[in-house]
Amino acid sequence: MVDNRYATALVIACVLSLLATVYLSVAVGTQHWYQYSSPTVRGEANVSELRSLYEEFMAGGEFDEKTYSDTLFRLNGTVGLWWRCVLVPAAANWYREPDAKMEVECRNFTLPEQFTPKYKEPGNHNSGEDMLRTYLWRCQFLLPLVSLGLVVLAGLTGFFACLCRSLTPALCIGVLHLLAGLCTLATVCCYLAGMDLLHRVSMLPDKVDGSLGWSLYLALISSPLHMMAAALLVWAARSHSQNYYRMTAYRVA
Repeated sequence: MVDNRYATALVIACVLSLLATVYLSVAVGTQHWYQYSSPTVRGEANVSELRSLYEEFMAGGEFDEKTYSDTLFRLNGTVGLWWRCVLVPAAANWYREPDAKMEVECRNFTLPEQFTPKYKEPGNHNSGEDMLRTYLWRCQFLLPLVSLGLVVLAGLTGFFACLCRSLTPALCIGVLHLLAGLCTLATVCCYLAGMDLLHRVSMLPDKVDGSLGWSLYLALISSPLHMMAAALLVWAARSHSQNYYRMTAYRVA
């Protein structure tokens, strides 16, 4: 038999966990972790260069950090864990003056690209591998997957605990949620550190500003939600266990 207090804590923990998982899933699948604000593309002399950057960006070819970074800097780019996008005029409007129709074009980071080494000088493969940036990038890709995997494992554990009508596994589920929250927080930290290091080795062009996007804030919000769910689950499990042992001792006495 579960006390109403513990049942309420479990329900709130489940709601918090669901919200955190949805937020993290949306954050992982969208590209608005970091966004650049660039001057409007109009009839400037360098419009041919910008269009060339865009065409190379969309063509794919050999993966090069400097090439896609320069395109993001100059074409109002947004970048996430799996996607990079640019905001460009429609094909027929590159040379038109004001009010050109704008559209978003995206490319995904493939799995091999996620594990491509970063170099001390982006684009210069002879400059040596930048181990710190390389592993920060790989961690920001792997950690949210680990976080989601831990939540799935916690959900399966909770499902079987319900079938067995036992509150004992709630402690284990709480620990899994705590680890998931820490992994999500580490993802955000790795991403911010990686972007800061990138901007140190690749200076932003004039009149180009960078800012954090809403996808990163969603991931940041999901971390404390997982931790709050963990705290409720651990409290319910430990309090229920203590009351159970006290009641058992009382009956024996």
